[in-house]
Amino acid sequence: MDSHLLAEASASTTRGLTITLFLIFVAITLGITIWASRQTKTATDYYAGGRQFSGFQNGMAISGDYMSAASFLGIAGLIALFGYDGFLYSIGFLVAWLVALLLVAEFLRNSGRYTMADVLAFRMRQRPVRSAASISTVVVSIFYLIAQMVGAGALVSLLLGIKPGTTFLGMDADTAKVATIILVGALMIIYVVVGGMKGTTYVQIVKAFMLMIGALVMTFLVLVHYKFNLSTLLGDAAAQSGKGSAFLEPGLRYGVEKATAVETFYSKMDLVSLGIALVLGTAGLPHILTRFYTVPTSKIARKSVLWAIGIIGTFYLFTLALGFGAAALVGGKAITAQDKAGNTAAPQLAQELGIKYFGGDTGGAVLLAIIAAVAFATILAVVAGLTLASSSSVAHDFYANVIKKGTASERDEVRVARISALVIGAVAIFLSILAQSQNVAFLVALAFAVAASANLPAILYSLFWKRFNTAGAMWAIYGGLASAVVLVFFSPVVSGSPTAMFPDQDWHWFPLNNPGIISIPLGFFCGWLGTVLSKEDDSAKYAELEVRSLTGYGAH
Repeated sequence: MDSHLLAEASASTTRGLTITLFLIFVAITLGITIWASRQTKTATDYYAGGRQFSGFQNGMAISGDYMSAASFLGIAGLIALFGYDGFLYSIGFLVAWLVALLLVAEFLRNSGRYTMADVLAFRMRQRPVRSAASISTVVVSIFYLIAQMVGAGALVSLLLGIKPGTTFLGMDADTAKVATIILVGALMIIYVVVGGMKGTTYVQIVKAFMLMIGALVMTFLVLVHYKFNLSTLLGDAAAQSGKGSAFLEPGLRYGVEKATAVETFYSKMDLVSLGIALVLGTAGLPHILTRFYTVPTSKIARKSVLWAIGIIGTFYLFTLALGFGAAALVGGKAITAQDKAGNTAAPQLAQELGIKYFGGDTGGAVLLAIIAAVAFATILAVVAGLTLASSSSVAHDFYANVIKKGTASERDEVRVARISALVIGAVAIFLSILAQSQNVAFLVALAFAVAASANLPAILYSLFWKRFNTAGAMWAIYGGLASAVVLVFFSPVVSGSPTAMFPDQDWHWFPLNNPGIISIPLGFFCGWLGTVLSKEDDSAKYAELEVRSLTGYGAH
């Protein structure tokens, strides 16, 4: 009975601390957002933060955008459950930055003003290209938003001690998750509607700092526990995972040997597809691309990406310790008992470390509450960045340049951006409620595949292919986008598997979980085909774009 009472007291302490810390963070970030709203006077302020950020500040903000719930919760969970195969996500996400740095960052900063479509539309017909880019931006952002909201739902269930069969404030586990998703969605809409890019960027910087400190402390405690002996850590992780030595070898989740040669082939192709999507996806993500417009020069754009690579690379090394530490100290069974997809592995590890090093159950409650508040900060900041990117594209590309044909006032444009943020947020909340059974890193990989299929071919062709034209851009964006979304819809992600969005239905015919291996080459092929079938050719405009992209001459 005493142990039961102690557990109850510990759970209530965790709840109280978590809610307090979360409210403190929300209060601080809302204060930043309100302050930023008073500095936001023009469209440049709202979309690009007035282009006043330094390389380090923007690097921190990019890191904040990139180190999402997928990185902190999803990758740690995948490593804790699948060992070697989970770490593939860390490698893919990090290598992707080299593509963004070498092929996109500087050229994009020099060529556009606020959105990806500014670059595409520079040498082509404005209305069709901006419409296509706007649709693509919104779809990619919503895919990415779903992942963050699902992470929020899993996190709050752990924090409030809600498991199947238990209640909180009269809500069961499923209702509490839905309520959390709605709460996070409402907060992100407030950040974007009120603060714009300036507010969102400062929130990202604060969050990136908090996340790095939190991950560093947990990594240090895991290494101290194992006396900095990585071999012992990996050995314990393999033993506690229940999978033995296979845990440290490839093949637990991807490239698995199946009953038939065809199924084995599909399993191996899924791994290749995932790798392609992760490596190429970053350079097509709208909320990352808009970050390059918040700095005054292309040199600072390059610097900010270098800072981001350093910060993100260090963080992904931490995820190794977090994932294997969770496998060793928490155990695979305890992780999946709380969340089948493993999204709560890092917070559960924080609780274990707190119990060991900070005075028992109360220490565990304190560290869990702190790490959970950091994870909430992560989710809130990333969803704000995503919502801003997509609502900016709707307002600047579709409303101002397609509907109003360039005659919209800056005030009208910003007003439409704020309305768009409300609508996009509502759609993301609804879809997130359906996708609660998925791992968040896996969901982000889908967003990467859609971004690499629709946006990357159009961006690269526009920057580097003289012959590229309006028809090519339309074909690339719509072809890549449609193929990626259709293949996801007819894949085991949506139906036909126990963890699908609709587990009781089965309409899937595409065998792979990630569409990248088909949809990304198809996006490039459609862009080429649309270009060669069209007679349109404007070499002079390309020459002007080339000079701007290489030198920055004439850029805003």
